Amino acid sequence: MNISIRQLTAFIQVADNGSFTRASDQMHLTQSAVSGLIKELESSLGIVLFDRTTRQLSLSVVGRHLLPQARRILNEMQLFENEASSLTSLAQGQVRLAVSQFAASSMPAVIAQFSKQHPEISVSLLDCSAENLLRHIQDIEVDLGVGTELGFMEAEDDINADLLYQLPFCVVMPDNHALAQKHEMWQDLLDIPLITLQGPFIEQVTAELDDRIASHIQQARYKVNFMSTALEMTRQGFGITLCLPYMPEVIDWVSANGLQMRPLAQPVKMRQFFIYQRSSRALSPATIAFKDFLQSYFSSHFNDLQHT
Repeated sequence: MNISIRQLTAFIQVADNGSFTRASDQMHLTQSAVSGLIKELESSLGIVLFDRTTRQLSLSVVGRHLLPQARRILNEMQLFENEASSLTSLAQGQVRLAVSQFAASSMPAVIAQFSKQHPEISVSLLDCSAENLLRHIQDIEVDLGVGTELGFMEAEDDINADLLYQLPFCVVMPDNHALAQKHEMWQDLLDIPLITLQGPFIEQVTAELDDRIASHIQQARYKVNFMSTALEMTRQGFGITLCLPYMPEVIDWVSANGLQMRPLAQPVKMRQFFIYQRSSRALSPATIAFKDFLQSYFSSHFNDLQHT
């Protein structure tokens, strides 16, 4: 069996474009050349990758199964080329980073600081859902991922996770709110109008809380998509909101707009953030440098926020 990179590339392009014509344009080859590459691959494997009719071209059952493997092989080849070139000099490296929602908010500032120290290292940023973070790492589409403990709980044996930082769940309220004079506890939220985020955030907040408190949060009067909306609604007096002190800019905005951010107690609930990577492959010098920088940056900037 002799499978070439060109054949795998043709397979992926035809699958992605659903057309030999569009795939040939992407590869700068003739349509007959792309068709020939597919036939060679099918012949070498002894299988049919595409179901062909006069009107439609679609992946066969076997083709759908093999497509992720083909992507992974090409990503491995690209990684091999990148790491081979970066071994000669740290400054020649490239880092591919995926981050989930809350981590994405702070990452541009981190990359900007890193670039000042290593201007020749290119860092690309992919923001994605927490659910897709591990898939990007497993498929070798990125070198590192930064996300919440959701990924840690779902990580497979081939994924290594290092705790990066953790932050407490907080309540945000106006300075003149009745709760502002107390040491806030979760039970204090009962009977107070709440503003919360939609989706997994509520699940993380309510896990292991008393049923009454969890129900009150889950049935919040207002549910929004963005923290900026929740904070502005809090400022306008619609209720109080729950959040994480995930950016110094957020803390500054809260303070400048007549609001207070206070950690909730009994119990103290923390949201953890991890660095994820494939444990079966070595990191390039550039990626090691960026990972070390991440750990140092968050140690000095974000762990202090636990006591805010």
